[in-house]
Amino acid sequence: MKRILEVCLVALTLAAPLAVAQSESTPTLRPGISVQMVVTANAASMPAADNEDALVVTVTDSGSIYFGINPIATTALTERVKSDISNREQKLYIKADARTPYANVVKVLEAARSAGVAAPVLLTTQSEPAAPGTIVSPKGLEVLVEPPPSGSQSAVVQVSTGQHGLTLSINNQPVAWANLRSALRQALQNRGEKVVSVKADETLPFADVVRVIDACGSAGAKTSLVTPEL
Repeated sequence: MKRILEVCLVALTLAAPLAVAQSESTPTLRPGISVQMVVTANAASMPAADNEDALVVTVTDSGSIYFGINPIATTALTERVKSDISNREQKLYIKADARTPYANVVKVLEAARSAGVAAPVLLTTQSEPAAPGTIVSPKGLEVLVEPPPSGSQSAVVQVSTGQHGLTLSINNQPVAWANLRSALRQALQNRGEKVVSVKADETLPFADVVRVIDACGSAGAKTSLVTPEL
């Protein structure tokens, strides 16, 4: 019996350092507000969004806004972003619920622009499932909140609601959802800088606007979000 206890103690002693090493090497996710993010196919990996000092603004389904994990009014958001952003290279991440009206996200975009952030990142989730036990880096779509320069040749995508549901047009020409990507590629042919200006009804669910942004990315274009405020 004594011999068995000694063997068990030795086994526990050898296993303890290994357990510590594994826990130290396992990355941890920063705390945040849980929302139902939009699924995209062309988002880029944004591992820095999980850094402890990452600037993350969350918009919930009901329109509540959080800076990190703390609720904040949109009137105070601009100054908070200005005070916390360390340099012009640091990114601002916007994590918005897919179901929230686009108008709620526009408020955050306007605050970002006023704070001097020209290209915030809209965080999304991936369509393919992750392997069990793995931690997947956040993904996102970078957007421009400054209007394209005067005289630039950006394509314009209009997204609105009609009697028969969502309607799309590119440069005032109607286009079906199924043909959006191919139509964008055709509209952007022979253009030096590929920029698409997206104008969307603010009553639309945020997910519908992101679907258009995702399609712009698949066509190799940057997206400039055009709203009444921006």
